[in-house]
Amino acid sequence: MIASSVLFALAAAAIGLAGTRLSGVCDRLADRTGFGEAFTGAVLLGAATSLPGITASVTAALDGLPSLALANAIGGIAIQTAFLAIADITYRKANLEHAAASVPNMMQASLLLVLLAMILCAMLAPAVHWVGIHPITPALLVVYLFGLHMVYHAREEPMWWPKVTYQTRVDQPDEPQGGGRPLHRLWLEFVVTAVIVIIAGIVVTRAGETIAAQTGLNETVVGVLLIAVATSLPELVTSVAAVRRGALTLAVGGVIGGNAFDTLFAAVADVAYRPGSLYHDATEREMLLIALSLLMTAVLLLGLLRRQRLGIAGIGFESFSVLVLYVGGAVAIYLM
Repeated sequence: MIASSVLFALAAAAIGLAGTRLSGVCDRLADRTGFGEAFTGAVLLGAATSLPGITASVTAALDGLPSLALANAIGGIAIQTAFLAIADITYRKANLEHAAASVPNMMQASLLLVLLAMILCAMLAPAVHWVGIHPITPALLVVYLFGLHMVYHAREEPMWWPKVTYQTRVDQPDEPQGGGRPLHRLWLEFVVTAVIVIIAGIVVTRAGETIAAQTGLNETVVGVLLIAVATSLPELVTSVAAVRRGALTLAVGGVIGGNAFDTLFAAVADVAYRPGSLYHDATEREMLLIALSLLMTAVLLLGLLRRQRLGIAGIGFESFSVLVLYVGGAVAIYLM
């Protein structure tokens, strides 16, 4: 128990340190490649910071623990949305939802709602699978890729724009595409930090499974309150770091885009889970967790549309609501 706790803490710290580096690297890559902060946050930063979570979900699925695999995948979405509210508190000039107004970010939030709803439908629909894989699994990948295509074109050819105020941080490159550090060195640093995150994610999962077995806690509780929090540390670190760098669109895009990518955890875990379809072994706890993630994302999307300028004590109404929803949902899942 002591050894598992120490390994868990060390791996979580490694994830946090690697996540700090990822924020700066992705900010530079967004400028140098011309992809923009929202798209880079969704694809590069979101996917890289999600590596511990996908590693944890696949590991749990291979170990025959469906509830832990699903709870980590969906629980990560809930905690990462709450982390974005924490990042909002660190930005004192205005509400993050107002300052980081971006059509691609709002489209990513809509895509996330669609993907979460698809997973919930798979859980509630009749048990259908082929060689242990549910039809919704390949559909999730197709919808996700099509959604990214829509997000990219929304940035390149937007059909409407949010109103620009003096508090809005427009996504503009901080360094020229042809200058600064060599592009290949940025990509190398990105890959190295991503590998560190993967290894730490495996250690966190194994240690979490041991803690769960020795404490007798429910798999879903461990997945939501322990492993999902630890594997989501990169999102917290990168969001706060991006906000401090002034890359607000990157901060929001990294979390929302990472959440959309996280829904693929369930798809990959479904392939790794051999007894049958992962969705059919879901319990009411996982279903409640998806409903909670849908609710939190919808509130966040409303905040991005409403764009409240200033809140109370440095936090907007939507961010405060997201934090309250997460705490209430975590308590409800623990009590179930």
